[in-house]
Amino acid sequence: MATVSEYRAKANEFLAKAQRESDPSLRAQYEQLGRSYLRLAEQAERNLKSDIVYETPTRRQAPQQQQQQIQPDKAED
Repeated sequence: MATVSEYRAKANEFLAKAQRESDPSLRAQYEQLGRSYLRLAEQAERNLKSDIVYETPTRRQAPQQQQQQIQPDKAED
């Protein structure tokens, strides 16, 4: 997984490309990519501050259904 500094480096790379780009459409796309990488960096920073441990939930046994057996009628003799 990429680190915060790697995300920031990518963001700066795209933002620098945006400044050098003369085509408005490409410039906008580079700027968008740069902002997206900045958001990834911010999220990665927040993730570093949280200590999340996932524990697999124990499996519950479904209650077993009782089957009713039909009793044959007793024939009267």
